[in-house]
Amino acid sequence: MQDIQNNRNATATRVHELVNKLNQYQHEYYNENSPSVSDAVYDHLYDELVRLEQQTGIILSNSPTQTVGYKAVSNLATVQHPIPLLSLDKTKQIRELQAFLKGHQALLMLKLDGLTVKLVYENGRLVEGSTRGNGDTGEDVTHNIPSFRNVPLEIPYKERLVVTGEGFIHKNDFERLKTTLVGSDGKPYRNSRNLAAGSIRCLSAETCKTRDVTFLAFNVLEGMDEFPDIADSREKKLLSLTDYGFNVCPFITVSGETDESELQIHINTLKELADISEIPIDGIVLRFDSFSYSATLGRTGHHYNDGLAYKFEDDTYETVFRSIEWQPSRNGVIAPIAIFDTVEIDGCEVSRASLHNLSFIKGLELHPGCRILVSKRNMIIPHIEDNLDRGAYQDMIPKICPCCNAPTRIYSREIEKGRMVETLHCDNPDCKSQILRRFVHFAEKKAMDIKGLSEATLEKFLELGYLENFRDLYHLDRLKDEIIKLDGFGEKSYDRLIESIEESRNTTFVRYLVSMDIPMIGRTASTEISRHFKADLNEFEHAATGSFDFTTLSDIGETMNSNIHEWFQNPEHLNLWKELQKEFHFENTTQTKEETIMSNTNNPFAGCTIVATGKLVNFTRDGINSKIISLGAIAGSSVTAKTDYLICGEKAGSKLAKAQQLGVKILTEQEFLDMIPA
Repeated sequence: MQDIQNNRNATATRVHELVNKLNQYQHEYYNENSPSVSDAVYDHLYDELVRLEQQTGIILSNSPTQTVGYKAVSNLATVQHPIPLLSLDKTKQIRELQAFLKGHQALLMLKLDGLTVKLVYENGRLVEGSTRGNGDTGEDVTHNIPSFRNVPLEIPYKERLVVTGEGFIHKNDFERLKTTLVGSDGKPYRNSRNLAAGSIRCLSAETCKTRDVTFLAFNVLEGMDEFPDIADSREKKLLSLTDYGFNVCPFITVSGETDESELQIHINTLKELADISEIPIDGIVLRFDSFSYSATLGRTGHHYNDGLAYKFEDDTYETVFRSIEWQPSRNGVIAPIAIFDTVEIDGCEVSRASLHNLSFIKGLELHPGCRILVSKRNMIIPHIEDNLDRGAYQDMIPKICPCCNAPTRIYSREIEKGRMVETLHCDNPDCKSQILRRFVHFAEKKAMDIKGLSEATLEKFLELGYLENFRDLYHLDRLKDEIIKLDGFGEKSYDRLIESIEESRNTTFVRYLVSMDIPMIGRTASTEISRHFKADLNEFEHAATGSFDFTTLSDIGETMNSNIHEWFQNPEHLNLWKELQKEFHFENTTQTKEETIMSNTNNPFAGCTIVATGKLVNFTRDGINSKIISLGAIAGSSVTAKTDYLICGEKAGSKLAKAQQLGVKILTEQEFLDMIPA
């Protein structure tokens, strides 16, 4: 049986060899007027190809035996995908690839950088070719498939067969083509992916023929289930495709016990193969071999759960920059937000991204109408990567605050030796936007946690003059008659709001300090300060108005130390700190509970500094920090040499790399939970 299989594969390979040779000889004869073989040799090889095509039933799209008339269509019809062509979830960490295996054999495969194409065969003939589209609906490109370099138009397998793969253009072909072709916008193609996508979707098959599109199969959606020895194996089905004349995407089969170092070696091998073969790739795909096991893992609306794509770098998408929206923050910085034509990234529509600061804007040389490249950094945060139309920078910096019309100021600071960064500020302390955002921060969950007090409600109360300072929130009962008459309010909504405000009177040292909004002093720093001063407000105030060095505390640096002292030097701030305390009852948060935890010899986290990064399953960001603190540990915000553990969730970024560099102990979320004492 194995000999028969090998013979079939060898014969299919010979068909490809003959097609390639004969096409090369034709090119030499007709285009270069310099044939390298005699007519007799050509005719002998041609006859061999005809015989093998008849014997195997394999006829390739670029076979010289075919005189296919290249069609043109007026538009691309839509095609429904009964089995959705969804993507896979992504990672940039080999460690996550290894953890994903969970003891199951998988295929490590090139992630081709082109356009996904589905091919449908009935009774041994190609009947449909379509693009992936949105996963549920694609475009009919059947007319272009015969223009591909290597797609079999006829195969010996007579049952229904549905194959998915990638249509792409080899890197060396792209370098040759890009000098003579332009896109629909009249500008040169930026990469082979765009040219491949445009070529596969073009209306004229004659045009597609000139683009040298190649197809590599990477999955069998339907077919070959009647063969019990291969029915449940992705690897075996793909290898069987070669018997039918398909070229298959290069892959390496890995066991479920493969470690990170072995995965890295395999990835390097595949990358080298792609480089030698001039195949454009943007990552590696890991997908389980067993179809039955894959089926048990299900899917989301965006991706199947039976595979993971390892990305070399973030995908970029071209769009058009339109304008900058300037947003005043609660500390006076006016943040620039880029507005651009909507692009879809990982199933999400994106039309806005932070521009960080003025230096970033100037560095990009942005101007309305320029073409930009947008990505999702670490597959989460929208980011502008580049401007494709540099040289026409326009100053779009507002001279007045968009909220209060006060003059703006450009502030320059050195962030590292020799590197300055410029930011835009509004210095008006009465700027309505700044006041509103300070109230929003005060009511947030991590601060006073006033449930149901929305930004819209706060804005309305400020406009009506109900609020001038934070203490006014705790005396809104004086305005009951006025409030219940407002649109959206009534007796019940008023009662719920007052009840929530009253509940917030029971608070803690940490929440109170966070609510003061001292620059850079968030929950982590406030927790460490509370620990050191045993939640004593007076002791902390004495230290903050004196000369105490807060850098002696964990996770507090020079800038944070200066921010605390400068904030308390302001008489208005000091008065707020003192007077607002009268509205609250502070819980007894002395170290008694913590000391009990730390005295537990079974608690491995007592006294440790723990940092969490990435997306966690069981915790929000505040939730994991609260859990860390409850274990008598310090919830750090950045990885340093003092960090004892890093809890690593999905899509971890630079903190993971820093922890690996420093040799910090890395835990998965489940490992962290397993180590917590009962």
